[in-house]
Amino acid sequence: MLITEILARNARMYGDEVALIERIPEKGIRREMTWREFDEQATKFANTLIQKGIKKGDKVIHLMMNCLEWLPAYFGILRTGAWAVPLNFRFSSDDILYCARIAEAKAIIYGEEFVERIDAIREDLETIEHYFFVGEPTPEGSVNFKEVLEQGDAAPVTVELHYEDEAGLYFTSGTTGQPKPILLTHKNLESACITENRHHLQTHEDNFLLIPPLYHTGAKMHWFGNFIVGAPAVILKGIKPQWILETVSEEQATIVWLLVPWAQDILIAIENGDVTLKDYKLDQWRLMHIGAQPVPPALIKQWKSVFPNQDYDTDYGLSESTGPGCVHLGMGNEHKVGAIGRPGFDWETRIVDMELKPVQPGQPGELAVRGPGVMKEYYKNPEATARTLVDGWLLTGDIAKMDEDGFIWLVDRKKDVIITGGENIFPVEIEDFLHEHPAINDAAVIGLPDERLGEIVAAIIQVKPGKTLTEQDVFDFCEKLPRYKRPRKVFFGEVPRNPTGKIEKPKLRKQYGGITESFKI
Repeated sequence: MLITEILARNARMYGDEVALIERIPEKGIRREMTWREFDEQATKFANTLIQKGIKKGDKVIHLMMNCLEWLPAYFGILRTGAWAVPLNFRFSSDDILYCARIAEAKAIIYGEEFVERIDAIREDLETIEHYFFVGEPTPEGSVNFKEVLEQGDAAPVTVELHYEDEAGLYFTSGTTGQPKPILLTHKNLESACITENRHHLQTHEDNFLLIPPLYHTGAKMHWFGNFIVGAPAVILKGIKPQWILETVSEEQATIVWLLVPWAQDILIAIENGDVTLKDYKLDQWRLMHIGAQPVPPALIKQWKSVFPNQDYDTDYGLSESTGPGCVHLGMGNEHKVGAIGRPGFDWETRIVDMELKPVQPGQPGELAVRGPGVMKEYYKNPEATARTLVDGWLLTGDIAKMDEDGFIWLVDRKKDVIITGGENIFPVEIEDFLHEHPAINDAAVIGLPDERLGEIVAAIIQVKPGKTLTEQDVFDFCEKLPRYKRPRKVFFGEVPRNPTGKIEKPKLRKQYGGITESFKI
């Protein structure tokens, strides 16, 4: 069933039940929306777009922070047959202009946080004919989304959609150069609903706490597991441990997807006494899962000691595979924490060498995946598509290996491998090791140029609040590592991560090594 039809079905079956809740703890705001209201808002926006001349195959930029209006606007775009083009809220004006030109977008819906960025490039957005705005006051030349909801036509949309129709143009984060445009179909989106639900067994009684940005495939596709069974979700704006625990408690959330730093912050807050677990009702919280980045085993070991009755899962995926799920650890496999897991529901995996031939078990190679979520293409880039999609397989760019039980262990990104004195070093292995140190909050490992060895290992250490650590402390701790893997340089500072939790290594290489990188798709 198309996801637009799933929404209509939810409205018919659960019309008066709450579908979405928005919480903004910093402002004391709580809003909610029923499935009927969700469906009606999406329909009204779709009909408004159609009345403005938006037709099947057109592209509509979606540039908003997480809010109650985000998903109705997204589904409204899809119902027209147009492509939804969600953009990273960190994108600069230049990034937005680049994406709009690639997409040849006809319309844009944007939030109040982006007024200055849009104003700076408005004259250059030659293809955009219609502007829709969420917030107050309404900029000149834009239609306020409230007006759409008040005056829009709620009659069913008659545009005919098919599984193979294009649905979304997702741009990568752009941390390694210009964002890459990834084209997804309606079939891709439906497959994410099924995969997520099979993995985490959501029922109509579950409540999903949604914190990561909705523009990214990860957060939205995890919510899809609740969506397909008409279960509610809470959109939380804020990542403070107290806010997360309050929301889980007060909204009776059962499933929470966290990023590594947020899970660390919760544990630190508990350890330091900043929050007290007995103040919250958490018995119903059945599953915590993490994705979008390598997960330190030490973190999950500590988490399970604090929340022993929770299930845990690691989710692996990428935008090119319609988000997480092509590989996952699986609930009940905590003994394999550190691995990304086994093929997800309806997915296949291979680990291949440079000639794309399968490697022997235990040997590192590039992870390739095949399944219903594989993207259609890199839009307008057949060369990059041909390099990444080979005989139906998606080459992920991640180096991995498989153990004797069939679990896949992520070694590192292919482009992040450090070669020192002829030896290949995978930074993730060292980062996981550093996370074992009780004073280390976060760690990143990069390669820096060296005349004799080619590259040397450098570690950037973010120390836990209230803890102290010296360079010699780190060197002493790393004596347990093979000599060639030990960091030769240690820097103390923040480990920058993008909104989906990935370490921004190009930024670190530039900051600590003066290395400027470019990336061509």
